[in-house]
Amino acid sequence: MLGTRRAPVIREIAALTCRSWQALGKYACFRVTLMNGGMAMAGEFDRLHRESLENPHDFWANAAEEVFWYRKWDQVLDDSAAPFSRWFVGGRTNTAYNALDRHILDGRGDQVALIYDSPVTDTVTRYTYSELRDRVARFAGALRDLGVGYGDRVIIYMPMIPEAVIAMLATARLGGVHSVVFGGFAPHELATRIDDCTPKCIVSASCGIEPGRLVPYKPLLDAAIDHAAHKPDHCVIFQRPMAEAEMVAGRDLDWQAVEAAAAPADCVEVEATDPCYILYTSGTTGQPKGVVRPTGGHLVALKWSMPHIYGVQPGEVFWAASDVGWVVGHSYIVYAPLFHGCTSVLFEGKPVGTPDAGTFWRVIADHQVSVMFTAPTAIRAIKKEDPDGALLARHDLAHFRAQFLAGERCDPDTLAWCETHLKVPAVDHWWQTESGWPIVSNCLGIEQLPVKPGSPTKPVPGWDVQVINAEGQRAAADEIGAIVIKLPMPPGALPTLWQNDQRFIESYLTEFPGYYQTGDAGFIDGDGYLHVMSRTDDIINVAGHRLSTGAMEEVLAAHGDVAECAVIGVADALKGQVPLGFLVLKDTADKAEDEVTRDVVAMVRQQIGPVAAFKQACVVGRLPKTRSGKILRATMQKIADNEAYKMPATIDDPVILDEIAGALQALGYADDHKGAS
Repeated sequence: MLGTRRAPVIREIAALTCRSWQALGKYACFRVTLMNGGMAMAGEFDRLHRESLENPHDFWANAAEEVFWYRKWDQVLDDSAAPFSRWFVGGRTNTAYNALDRHILDGRGDQVALIYDSPVTDTVTRYTYSELRDRVARFAGALRDLGVGYGDRVIIYMPMIPEAVIAMLATARLGGVHSVVFGGFAPHELATRIDDCTPKCIVSASCGIEPGRLVPYKPLLDAAIDHAAHKPDHCVIFQRPMAEAEMVAGRDLDWQAVEAAAAPADCVEVEATDPCYILYTSGTTGQPKGVVRPTGGHLVALKWSMPHIYGVQPGEVFWAASDVGWVVGHSYIVYAPLFHGCTSVLFEGKPVGTPDAGTFWRVIADHQVSVMFTAPTAIRAIKKEDPDGALLARHDLAHFRAQFLAGERCDPDTLAWCETHLKVPAVDHWWQTESGWPIVSNCLGIEQLPVKPGSPTKPVPGWDVQVINAEGQRAAADEIGAIVIKLPMPPGALPTLWQNDQRFIESYLTEFPGYYQTGDAGFIDGDGYLHVMSRTDDIINVAGHRLSTGAMEEVLAAHGDVAECAVIGVADALKGQVPLGFLVLKDTADKAEDEVTRDVVAMVRQQIGPVAAFKQACVVGRLPKTRSGKILRATMQKIADNEAYKMPATIDDPVILDEIAGALQALGYADDHKGAS
């Protein structure tokens, strides 16, 4: 339950947000023509949302008619074993068939399915649906030759290259279960995922490419396998020309060789309730949680989302500027565009530096992108280097219709910059790794609603989003509380965690029985708009990546000179949040303070990876705690971010907060600290 201690603070955040709306009043309400060729009837969105909640069986049965089934379902929704639920029980299908083969039979074989645009290698490659199907089928044959079959897990540890997409679809073609691990994760993080999902095979590449440097993947993979208790039978390595990986005899195989030697594999029928993939997300204990994506619900929900949320039609070009290692990359680089018969862009580069802050607009122009999706962090990076949007003038964006933003809270300034300079609707929407597709959005393909900067608009059809207040009751309009989703959740949402039903219940379903706990706090206003304000746990959002401060604290605590530690997320103009560590050293510490801080920064980079963006730590004499010994992390965060806070009633020694403020000021934070109110 959302504690009463948090509520006043969150209300203050809400007040600040409301003032931001007032300051940006000219952006607060507008309507545009729908993507589907005209204006929708007013009220169409509310009607469709109401229908989806009142009659979910018929609603999703109709949606399911848009995907291919070897065998139709016996039951649309089975929630007889609540809180667990299953969609399209008895149905049989295949993810890769829906992404590729069915479109070829429908006459789209010569349409471009995937555009690989890599400014870091100066490469653009296009794959038609037929060409991509043939590559996928042949690599599926190679995996089959290595013993991968129905239900087997395959870890994919790849950079943003076409082979990453091919490996995902090839695994699905065989009825296997893939688990993509972001290439920025260090060996320890990869090892925990190897041990949890026990893959038969790992697919990787010799290196990734960052602006100005190569990132060798193979040594990281080797270290992870050495550390893991489970050992895969084989590793298939795609050798990139800029770096050749050393191979382990008997275990490692060359991608090109095994693909060339293989015969194409046909699609394998799977149950709709079988997992398509496992995607790990941060857990509060530092142990990652394996989110399971069910095959049938995933197909239906993502196919439905493309025309209804994004307003995109088959044959159009859609671009999600993310990474295949994250849920956005799974859902909207690989699966949803291909399910819908669109052309998807796979971009290996950065919003700035490859070569400049105009690269996004170059990609949109070159490939005639209709709709794009990226994180607010990317736009803030562009805005920092090109605040007036001067680089936009170099490119023809005539085909561009909408800019979607998600992954973190979109500040009103970023939304306004998009609207002003791109001159298309800028749509903030909200969802999670666990949901797999948008929970709250302005649905361009149904009815565009007025925009309220700071809000992702209204819950999408299928999602019953509510707010529970500090007393455990449904909150009134504008009242802050915990954001929850009434069960059962719609198709595509996680049905459980990989081989851990109990942790699924404990993590998401226990605090509010009958509801899924999102872990976010906010409110619903009088117009039905959701406002997401903050996290309710120790997960911080770094450039759209959810990371556990608890996992970072485990790393810091392992240093021999550290007695106690705490990690908080502090506001960052570019990344939204970045982690900051506090260290209390042992009396016996024999290293200088600055040496210890350098050590722990390096340790986090090594054990969690650069994705954590952990660059600062400071030594303090003691940490603020309650009398029961709980560290007051939330109060420390408020001090760092210059937010008003009340003296915690249970604090052991209030003087410590001034000590923390002093340490923060030395790092450039808490410059407006005035103490507790």
